[in-house]
Amino acid sequence: MKVCHKVADIQKYISYSRKEGKSIGFVPTMGALHEGHLSLLRACNTHSDISVVSIFVNPTQFNDKNDLEKYPKTIENDLLALLNEQCAVLFYPDVEEIYPSGTQLQQTYDLGVLETLFEGHYRPGHFQGVCQVVDRLFSIIHPNKVFFGQKDYQQCMVIKKLIALQPAFSNIEMHIVPTVREQSGLAMSSRNLRLSEDEKALATTIYQSLLFIKQSIKPGGTDILTSRAKEQLEQKGFKVDYVAVAHAITLEPVHHWDGKIPLVALIAAYLGNVRLIDNMILS
Repeated sequence: MKVCHKVADIQKYISYSRKEGKSIGFVPTMGALHEGHLSLLRACNTHSDISVVSIFVNPTQFNDKNDLEKYPKTIENDLLALLNEQCAVLFYPDVEEIYPSGTQLQQTYDLGVLETLFEGHYRPGHFQGVCQVVDRLFSIIHPNKVFFGQKDYQQCMVIKKLIALQPAFSNIEMHIVPTVREQSGLAMSSRNLRLSEDEKALATTIYQSLLFIKQSIKPGGTDILTSRAKEQLEQKGFKVDYVAVAHAITLEPVHHWDGKIPLVALIAAYLGNVRLIDNMILS
């Protein structure tokens, strides 16, 4: 596995690979890799000739400085995991390499309603920061295919929007890889490292609440289901930001379902001081 810290080095490698007619697949991460990330790399290896993974904890998408400081860093384990999964190239830059002109937003991305709902509402500015770093990474790597996890469902819809907004990205093929879960149903997340064993067991309530919605959904009103799921979480001690049923493409909330439009259920809740998110396709 080749490790590149500089933009010039990764671009030189990719340029050489392209001259050999090889396709470039890209998996952007913030490190603290787990099986969910590795599933993205496996998909990338399957669908691309060259797999590029980036590890970069992006400061512009954290609206809580404490959250940024607490984000887990496990680079030695990450390197070993990538080696075992036959990653071709790791791009591991510092902040100055990604943002040579500083971390202030260089432009505003027209994300429409996507950045006012759910994560956009509770983390103002978050998706602008996500778009800023993904725009920069895509411009550096120029991938043919990119791989993101369904676990961050709203982020996936934002990246789709970014690709549509930027003409330079029009040929990028986006793959959304299903969420990887522990045997308990808990969605794998780097934030799980901050949970105790007892908290990890309790955190499965989020998955159970999503399953309840999925198994109970039928044409008609949806608010009673989301209210019951919220109650389930609060009874177990969660502080709930939202439990929602939404259009699976636009993410606009659906309070009355016609039985036809595609749906996704979304949950964000705090367990102690750790904020967890999860989702489930309903139809």
